[in-house]
Amino acid sequence: MKERGTAIVASLFQAQGRQSRLPSREELTRMTEAILASRRRASADAPPLSPHKAAEEGGCGVVGFAANVPVRGRHIFEPSVQMHNRGNGKGGGIAAACLDPQQLGVDAGTLKDDYILQVALLDPEAEGEVEAQCVSPYLDIHHKARVETQGDYRDFGLEVKPPDVVRYFVRPKAAALESFAAEEGLGELSGRALEDEFIYRNTNRLNATFYTSLGEKRAFVLSHARNLVIMKVVGYAETVVQYYGMDDFKAKVWIAHQRYPTKGRVWHPGGSHPFIGLNEALVHNGDFANYYSVSEYLRQHGIATQFLTDTEVAVLLFDLWTRVYHYPLEYVIEAMAPTTELDFERLSAQKKPVYRAIQAMHMHGSPDGPWFFIIARSNPEKDLYQLLGITDTSMLRPQVFALQHGDVSIGLVGSEKQAIDATLLSLNQEDPRFRLVADRYWNARGGSSTDGGAFLFNVQGNGQGYDLTCMDKFGTPIEVDSGQWRFDPQEVTSVPDQAQSLEEALNAAPEGSEPMAVYEQAASAMASWSFAQVRWLIAQVEKVAQASDQGTQWALEVLTLLNDRRYDTGELKRSVVLQLLRTAINGILDRTPAIAENKGTRYARIDWETKGDLRAPAGDEKVLVVYAHHFPPEGDECDARLEVQAYHLGWKRFIVYGLKGQRFHGCGLGPETEEVRFDIYGASGDYIASGMDGLEIQIHDNGQDQLGQILKAGTLVIHGDVGQAFMYGAKGGQVFIMGNGAGRPLINAVGRPRVVINGTCLDFLAESFMAGDPYNGGGFVVLNGITFDKQGKVVPLEAPYPGSNLFSLASGGAIYVRDPEHKLVDQQLNGGAYFELTDQDWELILPYLEANERHFGISVDDLLTVDGVKRAPHEVYRKVGPGKKTVSPKHAIPE
Repeated sequence: MKERGTAIVASLFQAQGRQSRLPSREELTRMTEAILASRRRASADAPPLSPHKAAEEGGCGVVGFAANVPVRGRHIFEPSVQMHNRGNGKGGGIAAACLDPQQLGVDAGTLKDDYILQVALLDPEAEGEVEAQCVSPYLDIHHKARVETQGDYRDFGLEVKPPDVVRYFVRPKAAALESFAAEEGLGELSGRALEDEFIYRNTNRLNATFYTSLGEKRAFVLSHARNLVIMKVVGYAETVVQYYGMDDFKAKVWIAHQRYPTKGRVWHPGGSHPFIGLNEALVHNGDFANYYSVSEYLRQHGIATQFLTDTEVAVLLFDLWTRVYHYPLEYVIEAMAPTTELDFERLSAQKKPVYRAIQAMHMHGSPDGPWFFIIARSNPEKDLYQLLGITDTSMLRPQVFALQHGDVSIGLVGSEKQAIDATLLSLNQEDPRFRLVADRYWNARGGSSTDGGAFLFNVQGNGQGYDLTCMDKFGTPIEVDSGQWRFDPQEVTSVPDQAQSLEEALNAAPEGSEPMAVYEQAASAMASWSFAQVRWLIAQVEKVAQASDQGTQWALEVLTLLNDRRYDTGELKRSVVLQLLRTAINGILDRTPAIAENKGTRYARIDWETKGDLRAPAGDEKVLVVYAHHFPPEGDECDARLEVQAYHLGWKRFIVYGLKGQRFHGCGLGPETEEVRFDIYGASGDYIASGMDGLEIQIHDNGQDQLGQILKAGTLVIHGDVGQAFMYGAKGGQVFIMGNGAGRPLINAVGRPRVVINGTCLDFLAESFMAGDPYNGGGFVVLNGITFDKQGKVVPLEAPYPGSNLFSLASGGAIYVRDPEHKLVDQQLNGGAYFELTDQDWELILPYLEANERHFGISVDDLLTVDGVKRAPHEVYRKVGPGKKTVSPKHAIPE
């Protein structure tokens, strides 16, 4: 083991030519082996591991963000609250990095140089013993304080009293450090590397003495990092902020976790996330299938687990590979989420031998999913603070990333986009430099050969402040569109040049002007506009809305088209234009009459405060406007339940807005709902359209996870991306997605679902698809593999489908892929086969592409145009069908 590990570690750095930035090969080998040997001796008497799993529960909520300016704890509170339904009160926690020294009672030098040792006292009487046995003899204490709490824990809804927390700023005593190096054979280590290992071992000693060796747990170390702290309780993550008074606590990097670990003492604060390595804190959503083998791997490296959770072993792996093996981050990510199959084959010749070596050494220590990690890191030496998200190669847990640049910059990652939206809303209300819409949102594909499925936000000091950048696993920068982002809401609006025809159309509205015509004029002209001119257009549309019911309908249609479609915004950031449009839509809906006013006009609005006023429609009332903001996301009192009640009272049209993660819209209405339509605005949640049977739902933003599950019939239109497990087990329906699908769309779908996805999907598209014969009423998917450039024009993606498992093990149905350059290869299939497109295939899918054009403005001609030349359909589209089973002989497809 020793020789193998030494050889591989050395070869990795030799392969990448990194020796000039690290100790010599011999020094590196000696330091690594010295630490491992010392740890093995120290852990020799650790109790044996149990191969049996403890309690499990999946589906946690994780969120994090990194900004180039200090951000208060109240802003990690908001997304945690929104993911309350991902928790059960058995464990929650937060971590913060790049802190404010004044708030901690120290100077900047102490914050940079000292370790912040935070001891959780489960028994307050243990403070003296802990300090006497594990702190004072070994560490110089430069500052000590108790973290103040904000009242009785029961007042915060907590059943278990959170620990009292003592915060020490410490450095190892010189004599203790010298003795440690001599006794443990660590003479090769010096400076900060030796201090780091000393602090790490001292924490193990403290935990072993006061936590793991006792029936009655008395104390444990929450964190021992530099410029990073962890706080956690048996409760919800947001309760941590409240109980420990962290509303105004400032940091540049925050992470939070909701629910509890999948293994271990789930009722105990020691078992809650985050967990500490040394200068990194980790939270995770998921469960390791190989927890026991990973723990054994750690034991072989002299690391005995103390809290019995898979989250703990994850951060111990991370610390081992970064601090002991000195792997660069790319290699650590590869060890955790190995690149396999087709993605491995697509790696460069330079990377393949390195990755083979990593996998040979560490595959048995790689966590076996499902999992998704968020990690906060602190590197005071470089004045660098990081937020890292890593997804496993199976992608069984949801995740979404976002990035916004401007006067201030922020990178965000979470289980759901609605948590990111909640963070931006909370920040914007305090500091309008943070905008309501990110410049870019994306999902990660674990183990990807193009970006690695892992993304890193760097907060780097520049001497005067901090810069925020983003990169993928391989160090490739993640960019956003450039453009202007500053606008003054008090600035006088101005009429665009040569806007006479547009003004005439606006003056003729609503009776004498079609919304589509106004949209087209505005969209074609906006490339030359300023924000003052965009705001002029919005103000004119709002005036029309104020005039009448018909005007409201007209204005909503115009603004919704501008919100949904892609067009050239010139020098203006699209994200800011969207913010202005969405604010205007919300304002119009806010001004619709309350249902209690009984005006009998087209619109009637209801909210949490007025839910008791729900009644049948009266007079000319057609549309129930639901302001969902204050409704719980699910349960008996959620707005989706109210909408079911409203439907049974006679309402057929619904506009739902002000969302912050509410779920289940369009569910539970029953069959024969063809006359029903929902328009969804804002940060919608999971399970929309699941089980729907006939109605139409338009989502005017990105969709979340588990949408359209067991969908039977109806139309679902998503004017953005859609999340994980989309249309799982669906039986029918017509579905149109403007953007991308995340992992595992249409798994186990049967019957006749007919779906157009204009972007791509990450992996496992239509696995186990059982949709019969497409020519005789069966189902299919059209995958266009396109995106839009900054001018709003259709452009092809680098690959129409990047993953493997395309149509894997499917027995019926088909996938029609826009792939004129035949980039799809046999290795992406598992049981399927490629076929040429026939005239009959084109006749089958053309009506859906025409409907797709009506929904999104993506013309069939644009889809058939390749390199500026319009081509025949069979030159552009390919068919994927079951490999060993043809359709009926009458409609046989040539091989």
